[in-house]
Amino acid sequence: MYSQQDLDDAVASGVITAEAANALRAHIEGQRSTAIPDEEQFRLITGFNDIFVSIAAAILLFAVGWIGQSIGQASNLTIDPRGPTFVAPLFIAATSWGLALYFTAKRRMALPSILLLLAFVGGVFATAMFALILGVGPDQVNGNDKLGGVLGAVSAAIAGGAAWLHWRRFHVPITVAAGAASVAGIVVGLLIAGLGGNAEQAKNLILGLVLFLGIGIFLFAMWWDSSDRARLTRRADVAFWLHLLAAPMIVHPIFTLLGLNNGSATLSEGLIVILLYIALGLTALAVDRRALLVSALAYVLWALADLFKRFGAVELNIALTALVIGSALLLLSAFWHQARGAIVRPLPESLREKLPILDRVAVTQPAA
Repeated sequence: MYSQQDLDDAVASGVITAEAANALRAHIEGQRSTAIPDEEQFRLITGFNDIFVSIAAAILLFAVGWIGQSIGQASNLTIDPRGPTFVAPLFIAATSWGLALYFTAKRRMALPSILLLLAFVGGVFATAMFALILGVGPDQVNGNDKLGGVLGAVSAAIAGGAAWLHWRRFHVPITVAAGAASVAGIVVGLLIAGLGGNAEQAKNLILGLVLFLGIGIFLFAMWWDSSDRARLTRRADVAFWLHLLAAPMIVHPIFTLLGLNNGSATLSEGLIVILLYIALGLTALAVDRRALLVSALAYVLWALADLFKRFGAVELNIALTALVIGSALLLLSAFWHQARGAIVRPLPESLREKLPILDRVAVTQPAA
């Protein structure tokens, strides 16, 4: 059994030509291919060893962080006597990069690569933030939204640079989403800094900016999707993680700005939540991405439970809500392709050409 990486290595070493390798790929894929519509496949694990390595890596990173925290406290490099230190996330980031050199670059393991990328970028961000706070003085930052916003933006910029370096070296699909999140952090941090001490009063403005950034990331994800409408390459995986990032950035500000998550809802507000969820569902069908539905699920569950309660089903409101939503989502999953066809086919051809192909072909493994 030869992997794609084995073929690439054989071409690089001159054992076979690139044309021969492509011909072999086409032949094997032609034998194994079958029509699997709208499955939204992405690579997460290749076997239980991925889970095993991820657990071991998480334990190691925890230990390294603990050691770094102890060293930082002993060296008086903490923000306060028992507070965090930049040494701990620095150790975590360095260890993550070192582990990625083997498990990502050589072994091509999906789940450990995702874990190590998040630990690396998160570690770089925390290192930069804690080091900057320590440099300017914790007392200067405490209660100073303007300075805090600037430090947050600078830290996000450094994390974004780290994500770019990681992408250049390893090309893990989730890295692009991590970079996009860093860019969003820069913009939000600068806005908070510009607002100075009025950040709390300008909460709606911040939410509006997050919504705008979420829409931008969604369009960026669609750009990646449109470049691989059949979803056969790594570009589709990049788009998946971008959609997963964009979804909560779009959904949460919309419902918050409409005042629909304050713990109590009127009948009209509950109906608005349901109508918005239907609109998100239609969008998810069109672009063949389920992230929007998952991100908004908590809101529609709350709205339906409140509606059932108002209609007198107090004891069964949670059960009825779970029954309705669970059944609806299962039916949608079972008939996803048919529902998507009904949404996509009436669209203008210019728009359809930017959406994923309705009848895609996926490669399946032969039965054992």
